[in-house]
Amino acid sequence: MPACVRRCVRPSETTTTTSGHARPLCRRLCGDPRQNPGISHQGDRTVKSAVETLNPTRVRLTVEVPFEELKDSLDAAYKKINQQVTVKGFRKGKIPARVIDQRFGRGAVLEEAVNDALPKLYTEAVNEAEISPLGQPEVDITELKDGETLNFTAEVDIRPTIEIPDYSGIEITVDAIEVTDEDVEKAVEELRGRFASTTPVERAAGDGDVITVDLEAKVDGEVLQDGVAEGVSYTIGSGELLDGIDEAVKGLEAGGEATFTSQLKGGSAAGKDAEVTVKVTAVAQRELPELDDDFAQLASEFDTLEELKADSRKRLTTMKQYDQATQAQERVLEELLKLVEIPMPEKLLEDEVNTRKHNLEHHQLGQMGLDLAKYLEIQGKSQEEFDTETQEAAVKGIKTQFILDELVSKEQLNVNQEELTEHLMRRAASSGMSPDQFAKAVVEGNQVQVLVGEVARGKALALVVESAKVVDTNGETVDMSDDEDETVEAAAETVESVVDGDEAKGEEKPGA
Repeated sequence: MPACVRRCVRPSETTTTTSGHARPLCRRLCGDPRQNPGISHQGDRTVKSAVETLNPTRVRLTVEVPFEELKDSLDAAYKKINQQVTVKGFRKGKIPARVIDQRFGRGAVLEEAVNDALPKLYTEAVNEAEISPLGQPEVDITELKDGETLNFTAEVDIRPTIEIPDYSGIEITVDAIEVTDEDVEKAVEELRGRFASTTPVERAAGDGDVITVDLEAKVDGEVLQDGVAEGVSYTIGSGELLDGIDEAVKGLEAGGEATFTSQLKGGSAAGKDAEVTVKVTAVAQRELPELDDDFAQLASEFDTLEELKADSRKRLTTMKQYDQATQAQERVLEELLKLVEIPMPEKLLEDEVNTRKHNLEHHQLGQMGLDLAKYLEIQGKSQEEFDTETQEAAVKGIKTQFILDELVSKEQLNVNQEELTEHLMRRAASSGMSPDQFAKAVVEGNQVQVLVGEVARGKALALVVESAKVVDTNGETVDMSDDEDETVEAAAETVESVVDGDEAKGEEKPGA
């Protein structure tokens, strides 16, 4: 639910503070008016409202409020001011209204009353107009006459009207699922490597050896504050450290050192070329266990090596099936978006672009020790290219949310407790929190409906994928209807990545 926003509007001539100085009227509007079903017209209401369409995604509400409609808010204003001020000769909270008017000005009371009444009056106007507002409105008090009337306007973005086309004709091609013997051998070798042992040796280091090194990085001749590390363990050939280190350390014995140039991947000088000095303090030979039934029993629950290999093939097939399903969802979504023309709310797009840039700069890149300039340098992008890409991604995210929300409504898709719980568990795992911690944070942040929306959009996308024709690169038809629960959750994850945005996707970084 959107946070409350305090916005000031043009002051009335009768609007004064308790010190007698003029002050703009301010008000707070919170949340989505559609989520306040308890507020509605009752009896013979005399509040008048009209809607003017400014463009397909923005409207202006004009509201005329007879002064008697402010009675409850005026009473509340006097009561609130009563609790805040002291007047000699009167007990706190028992100051007559006429005395408050005389001492502090009627304008102060009117300001408090209008601030109290505006959210309800705005919500009533929204409900009567049957519009779906997006974000906070821009409210302007156009007239406030004490004892007569309150008139105001509210401009707000709205969801555009969307016609869902026939999507059953979507056709896409995905990669075929192929697990080769080489894939299986590689997986078994990786498992074998986890059970390797090391034996210290007195010789020059070579491929596959495990060395212990001290590192020192300089940029422009100065040692970086975060450019010194000691006792680092590294397997030659693994590619897990700096580019160029393998060539530098090969042939060195314990006590030997070398200097090489490498572009730093992180830290205070990320993206810059550094002069790195590496000193080898120990060399150990890596010894792998024999590939036999004994290894299978050591490394797994299987009795034979053949059983272990068969399980590895099965796991690789499952992984490729998941990748294929994700690819299908992404490509179907791309085709679906091409079928629908959606006008874009300008203010919503501006806010989304700013949010994406803020999240990238202050969360993702901050945790990587990078700023935007260094990130763009590493990516080989100009500021203009980055701005264009961010804008395009924001447009895609908003359009995706609009069309899938419309599909949820059209197809009357509901989210049950089991689906919501499964989604919550996955989101908790990806955030590094326990399910209980994550659930508490969701409830306290009033984000339950956000999670429900994510699952519902996943169901909508899964529905479109199921109706699409999906073939692989071998020309074989791919059945996308298997295991509905996993399909929906995978689709929800695909939608989240598009709607939420992840500009640094693919970079080495902590989860944002």
